[in-house]
Amino acid sequence: MREALGEFEQLVLLAAVHLGNDVYGVPIADEIARRTGREVSPAAVYVTLRRLEQKGLLSSSMSAPTPERGGKARRCVKVTPIGLESLRTSRQALDSMWKGLDPSLRTSK
Repeated sequence: MREALGEFEQLVLLAAVHLGNDVYGVPIADEIARRTGREVSPAAVYVTLRRLEQKGLLSSSMSAPTPERGGKARRCVKVTPIGLESLRTSRQALDSMWKGLDPSLRTSK
């Protein structure tokens, strides 16, 4: 069994899925902030992207150089099939844990 994904790892992977292939850290941080209301440091995203790549959950490649970056390339990522499966497994585990709890969470004790 694979190591469980942490919450932030899930957010990063999900943002990458939403944004599509060949995305980089800043738009991922922006997407997480937009969807969750949580401010995210691009540095935290880049550290997490590296860790996810080491785990085989995403792959990266260098983009073509861009004029707005002074001719520098960006490291772009895409979620691998293993990364998608890890997201599905995490979702199933959370769904299983939440099952049967919603009514009790709505009532005060």
